[in-house]
Amino acid sequence: MKKITACALGLLFCLGMKSQTNMSTFISDLMSKMTLEEKLGQLNQLTGDDINTGAPSQTKIGKELIAGHVGSVLNVQGVEKIRLLQKMAVEESRLGIPLIVGLDVIHGYETLFPIPIGLSCTWDLKAIEESAHIAAVEASANGIAWTFSPMVDISLDPRWGRMAEGNGEDPYLGSRIAEAMIRGYQGDYSGKDNIMACVKHFALYGAAESGRDYNTVDMSRLRMYNQYFAPYKAAVEAGAGSVMTSFNIVDYVPASANRWLMTDVLRNQWNFDGFVVTDYATITEMQKEGWGIGDVKTVSAKCLKAGVDMDMVSQGFISTLGQSLKDGTISMADIDRACRRVLEAKYKLGLFADPYKYCDAKRSKEVTYCKEHRDIARRITAESFVLLRNEGNILPLDKTKKIALIGPMADNKGDIAGTWSFSAKPEKYKSVYEAMKAYVGKKGTILCTQGCNLLDDAHQQQAVSNGHGLTPVPRVDDAEAKAEALRIAKQADVIVCAMGECAWMSGEGTSRADLQIPAPQRRLLEALKELGKPIVLLNFTGRSTVLTWESQNIPAIMNVWFGSECGDALCDVLFGDTSPSGRLTMSMPYSVGQVPIYYNHLQTGRPVADGEPYRVFASNYIDQPNGPLYPFGYGLTYSTFSYSDVSLSSPEMNSNGSVTATVEVKNTGSREASEVVQLYIRDIEASISRPLMELKGFERITLKPGESRKVNFAITPELLKFYNYDLEYVLEPGDFSIMTGPDCKHVSQAILKVNK
Repeated sequence: MKKITACALGLLFCLGMKSQTNMSTFISDLMSKMTLEEKLGQLNQLTGDDINTGAPSQTKIGKELIAGHVGSVLNVQGVEKIRLLQKMAVEESRLGIPLIVGLDVIHGYETLFPIPIGLSCTWDLKAIEESAHIAAVEASANGIAWTFSPMVDISLDPRWGRMAEGNGEDPYLGSRIAEAMIRGYQGDYSGKDNIMACVKHFALYGAAESGRDYNTVDMSRLRMYNQYFAPYKAAVEAGAGSVMTSFNIVDYVPASANRWLMTDVLRNQWNFDGFVVTDYATITEMQKEGWGIGDVKTVSAKCLKAGVDMDMVSQGFISTLGQSLKDGTISMADIDRACRRVLEAKYKLGLFADPYKYCDAKRSKEVTYCKEHRDIARRITAESFVLLRNEGNILPLDKTKKIALIGPMADNKGDIAGTWSFSAKPEKYKSVYEAMKAYVGKKGTILCTQGCNLLDDAHQQQAVSNGHGLTPVPRVDDAEAKAEALRIAKQADVIVCAMGECAWMSGEGTSRADLQIPAPQRRLLEALKELGKPIVLLNFTGRSTVLTWESQNIPAIMNVWFGSECGDALCDVLFGDTSPSGRLTMSMPYSVGQVPIYYNHLQTGRPVADGEPYRVFASNYIDQPNGPLYPFGYGLTYSTFSYSDVSLSSPEMNSNGSVTATVEVKNTGSREASEVVQLYIRDIEASISRPLMELKGFERITLKPGESRKVNFAITPELLKFYNYDLEYVLEPGDFSIMTGPDCKHVSQAILKVNK
């Protein structure tokens, strides 16, 4: 067939826009010109790691691009490299079909916001949407058209390292955050700063057994629909352009080959009209060495038939689907359906109109890590910190005092950005020490030392602290480092310990069986406590950790969540320019033995309420409470708030009506501060067992000292519905408990009767 130039394809697009007026006609016309190999090429995603700007056409990926065998690339960065790839695709291949270039832009590009679990702790949907938009602005200016985000997996088990990438344990909050992220990334696709989102991981990945990554998942469909599916569905309904499959099995079938999941649920029930991509090398992992459901040809055909449209790096589709077509395992309609979905994504992004839309070197220099973005990131990062303890009002600190800053994260620029920060530029960021020195200037003194090793085991420390090329946390002589830490601590008025996890102790492949602060850091904390001085613990983490000893011995504790502007944001909060306002989106256990632990659990026939003493032949532990150390929704500020009892506009409502719940909140302290007012509902009696409580609304408010405000929540039928035993989405009349408060543990309630 005759080669079609990029100019000709662009003209075809413009004519299509003018005369055919719709995407479907344009793509049908293009597909009529495509060979089987070219169609399969659109389903093939390769990693661009080997691109050579000197001789790109001689690289493996260059040759495949020119042959029309690649529809997408990932893991390549830089406008120059991406422009070269796109040039080969649109100017040197026969049909000139543009590439879609993807990257894990998870919590920012170079301007990095808190890791997603930290962003969720802001409970600030406008800020979360803003962070996604800024990520899209910077990524799009640097050649990226597609981000593998948001991750919306519900996670109840902090042993799983990828809790860091998600939004915690609650489906309602997770759903609202998913919607905000989709809006922030995609907009309406009309601008050069809109990129395509990819919702992951579909589905249930956060429920991996033992918290061990890539492990088995097994649960009832009732639990899927009522507890796990909601954020995925919300993201789809918000218009997500793509979905990524998960590594785990669902009903004993790997998700990527699960037709019920990918077609019956995603397509038919939720009306998803974007395209589906596997996770990295998933097809390879489904063979006999992994899940064991067939060879590469068999597995590839199963995935295509299930509803997968693009194969990420396994190259199973392009190498085997032609033969599967010949032997009748798949049909041409199956291939055409997948190819059309990929081409539609490129059309929506405007790549047919301008293949170089995302390769603007001038814009890259203007927007990447610009002051405006850094200022916004600093504000949002400050909102994310969760103050867990502040006995004796140690915080905020006095900048005129002498402060000892101690710990592996104290002067660590390499890890400050956090996990999943592939575009980070650590040399541009401030460490906590650098930020504090600049903040106090000549008014105070900051003394700093590492004080201890990150971990006792040198191999483990090297492994976890060398993620994606980061400079490892240095190994030190523990005795010498401890002596130096004690020396400077004795000189100080207050001790600030920057401890916990380095960036890559959470994230993919970083499961932990022990959730306590690592042993060398704990030993140093114990020694510092013996000095009798005020101590503030900055707990760097990407998950719920066990802080039982710390909460009994360290007077001030604050969870912090990384980010390029984390150092400056910490100064804003530590020294009182901003009051901490983050609230937990995951329960923090007393011990790992309580895991999985979450607030919206089902009741048992022999319940023991949190805080009640141990009872024989009841559902409780001998050695610790049932409930968490710190509950879902919890967080302190530098002020205090009082809540009125919740009141209802009517004690009854019809099944098609609505009622307003009202609570009055007052700032009873001496400082302006923000509060997250939370609404929970319990279906007291239903046809199946229902959770003790479920988050169904929240509002973040800021009050001056003495100021009060009434917060109203509309109780609508939608908030009261659930999936019954037959998986019907229903509202069952009866009594409902309506609860409001600052967290899930401290609530007032009123009873609402719902009639037929």
